[in-house]
Amino acid sequence: MKEIIPFLPEPFQKVITCMPVEQLALLEEIRCRAGRPLELIVSGKVWHPDEGVLPVLSLTQAKEMLQKMGNYSLYALDEELKRGYVTISGGHRVGLAGRVITQNGHVLRIRDVTCFNIRLARQKIGAALPLVPFLYQKGSWLSTLIIGAPQTGKTTLLRDLARIISEGIPARYIEAKKTGIVDERSEIAGCIQGVPQNRLGVRVDVLDACPKAEGMMMLIRSMSPEVLIVDEIGRQEDTEALFEAMNAGVAVIATAHSSSLMQLKRRPSFRSLLDQHLFDRYIQLSRKMKAGASGCRLTLYDKAFKPLSAVQEVWQ
Repeated sequence: MKEIIPFLPEPFQKVITCMPVEQLALLEEIRCRAGRPLELIVSGKVWHPDEGVLPVLSLTQAKEMLQKMGNYSLYALDEELKRGYVTISGGHRVGLAGRVITQNGHVLRIRDVTCFNIRLARQKIGAALPLVPFLYQKGSWLSTLIIGAPQTGKTTLLRDLARIISEGIPARYIEAKKTGIVDERSEIAGCIQGVPQNRLGVRVDVLDACPKAEGMMMLIRSMSPEVLIVDEIGRQEDTEALFEAMNAGVAVIATAHSSSLMQLKRRPSFRSLLDQHLFDRYIQLSRKMKAGASGCRLTLYDKAFKPLSAVQEVWQ
């Protein structure tokens, strides 16, 4: 949170710093929209203070927020304004919206940014440990696809798996592997100037802000990874790159947006990938409530899409 606070207008800072500690620990998103009140998402729901009203973001404050993110040089944000998000120190991603400038039907950049969605990056060390017995067999990591809707914890799980693979687990006689990460949206490693901000182990190589399909091929040619990590595959070129990687003998652990494995099977870009059973494991995440708190249900499937019901559980 200390990395985020300086970018916010002072009234917004006061609201967040005065939140109850238990609510602050569960804060997921900070949404700031010009002309509208501050919106805070806690455990998947909009949070309201017991007293008082939430401050409204002015156009001047919106411009000031963007200037701070670019260190008072919008030229430094040229690529980010084209992609629609900025990654700040700590690996937190700030989604941007406003007036878009296009040319020949293609987005050139966002101008007049008036909406910010700050998604808090929280590294959960050990979140993926219960999965290790199912994903690591006979000295090798199994190719795995993590499936879930937005905010079900796909990237959190992927990040911790990357850390475990790169660090190894000496107590379980699991050695560290060469791990390559293609981090197109800078959410896995949270790189600042190419340096990962998150703990990812000593044997990790990161291609930051690189398109996934090109990045996978670049890493295979240049860094010879034993395991490739890639977030949010979905385009046809991603699928083709996965075929190349897996047929080259590299294990791939990836994520994909979908509410279920069944729904994923209906997407044309995934059909060939699933029909050929290239992935050994599928992990499906879905949002659930447990003891009044938001969590995720995790279900594991084998390569024939048969559920391994013993590992179905809720985690937060």
